[in-house]
This record gives sequence, C-alpha cells and structure tokens, in this order.
Amino acid sequence: MLLSDRIKTPAARRLGFLCSAAAMVLASAVALPGTAHAAGGYNGECGSGYKLIDTLWTGGIFKVYLTYSAATGNNCVVTIRASVGSPAPMNAWIQRSNDGSSYRDDPGQFTNYAGPVYLHAKGSCIDWGGEFNGGDAEQFYSHCK
Repeated sequence: MLLSDRIKTPAARRLGFLCSAAAMVLASAVALPGTAHAAGGYNGECGSGYKLIDTLWTGGIFKVYLTYSAATGNNCVVTIRASVGSPAPMNAWIQRSNDGSSYRDDPGQFTNYAGPVYLHAKGSCIDWGGEFNGGDAEQFYSHCK
C-alpha cells in the first residue's frame, strides 16, 4: 500500500505539521506573512458564494472556519489567528472521511491566517481542522450530505 493510499490519522497530521513547521523555521530566516486583513474573524477568504457552515473555537487563540459553496459542491477551510502577530506555524486542512488521498492543507509560517483550502466533497462526510503554534482543532465525520 502506498503512503498516499493511507488515511491520515490525527496523530500523523500533527506530527507532519510539527515536522514541516520546524523545517520551515530552520530553513528560513525570513518568513512570508499571509494576506493582510482584519484579524480574528472570517472575512470571506474563501471567495464569493461560500457560506459559513461551521467553526471550531480554541478559547480565543485561533478559530477554524468551514464554508460551503452550493454552486460548486466545494468546502473551504481557513484557520485565523485571534490577532495578527509575528509569523508562526499555522495550517488549515480538509479531507473526505476515509479518503486520505483527498487530503488538502496549507501549512506555513503566517502572520494572520492559513488557507483557504478547497475540496469537492458534495455527498461525503468530511474531516477538517486547523493548527496554530502547536495547538489544533479538528472535527471528523461531519457535514455528511
């Protein structure tokens, strides 16, 4: 079985995120920030036609937003910090439940938000979440429509 055929587990995602974040810190003296906007809330980062359908809150540190476009059948995930700051490891991710080959993410060093990350998942359950500076928020087998 190929690695790409396996479903990414939460532990594997965290390990991969932490390893990639550490590699970016070591390999880069200057990090590129995410696109600037007012921090702390969803401001349409996924584009027009996407409706907010769910959020994962982490007690004031960051929020993960899930949106959906009925026109395209695409979901979109964005992880947004509570306030703009120095570049720090962030990620937004999504996959169809039980389909590791559909995994999409946007890891990096960002000042404001990670993502948007898009996935066509109409008629499927999804796993989705985000990470910021070592913390994570995730939901599995959700929005099964």
